[in-house]
Amino acid sequence: MIEAKLKYNQGFFEIIIEGDYVLCAVSGKKILIKDLKYWNVELQEAYFSPFEVAKKFRNV
Repeated sequence: MIEAKLKYNQGFFEIIIEGDYVLCAVSGKKILIKDLKYWNVELQEAYFSPFEVAKKFRNV
């Protein structure tokens, strides 16, 4: 499996470098591109689930 490079936009993302997954910015878990649902446009970060989103912004 190859890590992808994405640009996160509001409601969609662009694939900059083709791959199978991205890494969660909080947990480091692999997120398959087809399963990616959570990201932050300003920080350009992906999150595995709402749990990681909550954890990220509790600590900010």
